[in-house]
Amino acid sequence: MSSKIFEPVDPNAQECVKNVLKYLSDITYNKVLAGQHTQTMAQEELHHIRNITGKEPALLGFELLSYSPNINYLDTDDECMTEVSENLGTLKRAWEWADKKGLITFTWHWFSPMGGRSKSFFTINTDFDADKAVTAGTAENKALLSDMDSMAGLLRPFRDKGIPILWRPFHEGDGNWFWWGAKGAETVKKLYRIMFKRFTKLHGLNDLIWVWNSPVPECYPGDDVVDIISCDMYPEKHVHNACEEKYSSLLKITDQPKITLIGEIGSLPDVDEIHEKGLGWASFMTWSKAYCLTEEFTSCEHLRKVYNSPYSVTREDLPVLY
Repeated sequence: MSSKIFEPVDPNAQECVKNVLKYLSDITYNKVLAGQHTQTMAQEELHHIRNITGKEPALLGFELLSYSPNINYLDTDDECMTEVSENLGTLKRAWEWADKKGLITFTWHWFSPMGGRSKSFFTINTDFDADKAVTAGTAENKALLSDMDSMAGLLRPFRDKGIPILWRPFHEGDGNWFWWGAKGAETVKKLYRIMFKRFTKLHGLNDLIWVWNSPVPECYPGDDVVDIISCDMYPEKHVHNACEEKYSSLLKITDQPKITLIGEIGSLPDVDEIHEKGLGWASFMTWSKAYCLTEEFTSCEHLRKVYNSPYSVTREDLPVLY
C-alpha cells in the first residue's frame, strides 16, 4: 500500500491524523495493531492483558454511552444504570492513555436524542424516528443536532491538544437493532454525512479519523467522508483465524483503496494467519468484559500468542504519532 493514497477526507486535518493514516498504511499487509475495548473506570481488560501477556494494546477503545445527553433516568432498569454508572468519567482514562501516546478509538452507544427508556440506543426501546431526524427543521432533527453539538464539546479538548481519535460513529449502521440503522441504508448515510459536515466544518474537529463500520455496500456513505472502512464480527467461541471472508466482503463496499480495520471482534483473530494470507487488516479491537476477561471466547494461551506475535503491534512497539 502507498500512504499517498490515504489523504485525510477532512482537508483541514491535523498532522496527527496524517501521521496515523500513514502509519496504518505502512504496516498494512505486514503487521496488525492489537486493540481492546474498555467501558469502565476500572479498565479490567487492560490490566488483564498486561497480566497475561506482559504487554498493552496499541489501540484502546473507549465507550461514550454515559455521555449521551438524553438518558432517561426515570424509566430504566438496573442493567442499564449499571452500564451507565460504570462508564461515567471514563474520558479521564482516555486522557491518561493519550499521555502514554497510545492510539484511541471511541464507540458511542448513543441514547435516543428524544424519547425512549432504558438502553434507548436500541430500536426496541425508543420511537425516535431517524427519517425525521435527517429532515431539517423537525423536532427530531433539532434534537439530533443538539446531541451532536454536546458530543463535539466533549471532543474539542482532544482537538485542542492534537490527539488523534479513530472516530467510529453510527457503528453497525446496516442493522436495525440501533435507532440509527432502523430506517435503512439511505437514512444512515444521511446521518453520517450530517455529522461529518457538522463536526468538520462547524466545530472544526480536525483531529478525527473517520471510520465507517459496515460491510454492506448500500450503506456506505461515500469515499469523500470515510478515511477507514471496518466491520464487526463475533465468530464462534475459540475460533481464531484471519477473518478472510469478512475481509473480502468489506473490500466490496468501495472501489477506492481504503485502510481496513476489524472494528469489533469477540474471539481474537490469528494475526499470524492474517500475515500468512496477505490480508490487509491494519488492526482489530476485542470487545470488553467476558470477551476479554474470561476464557469463554479466547484462551489465555491464544491471547499470549497474539500479543507476542512478531506480526502484532502493541503499545510498546508503537512509534510516537502525536
